[in-house]
Amino acid sequence: MTSTRHNDYLDAARASILDVGWKRTTLTDVARRADVSRMTIYRAWPDMQTLMADLMTREWTTVVAAVPTPPDQEPTPERIATGIVAAIDALRVNPLFRRILDLDPELLLPYLLDRRGRSQQAILELLTPRIAAGQAAGHIRGGNPELLARTILLTAHGLTLSAHTMAGEGIDEADLAAEFTALLTRGLAR
Repeated sequence: MTSTRHNDYLDAARASILDVGWKRTTLTDVARRADVSRMTIYRAWPDMQTLMADLMTREWTTVVAAVPTPPDQEPTPERIATGIVAAIDALRVNPLFRRILDLDPELLLPYLLDRRGRSQQAILELLTPRIAAGQAAGHIRGGNPELLARTILLTAHGLTLSAHTMAGEGIDEADLAAEFTALLTRGLAR
């Protein structure tokens, strides 16, 4: 199976999940939308959980990779914090992410409570070297860059998933994002 066909199948799964949610989407639905046989889909994914894991990995890493990080600029605490908040903002408005949160939030629980997912690992693999480069340039405080990246990712989970629960009484989600940016910037500063 070519990468293009694989993406076509993931696109079909995405469309179905956007239409009816994950619980009501079957591999048969994906095959129908992709205009292929069920066996074609079953050869690629034995079940919807496996397909969904691939879809979420593709979707979330695409969102994060789309956040501009100019290669000619050294990674400073401000730039890293701004990039993280931009990625959070982009993820929070992503249609698939919104649909999962609205209809099937339990899909995210294993990645918050039990294990690190591939998209989380991909984010760490993007963030850790940026932190290390900022440290080497003297912009970011010392410490294990992997530990800093993991801590940032853990705290970003809260803003990504729960900011709406803390908004109200004169504080909106933009205020929370600005404060998170300031906290990250100060926490990374040398």
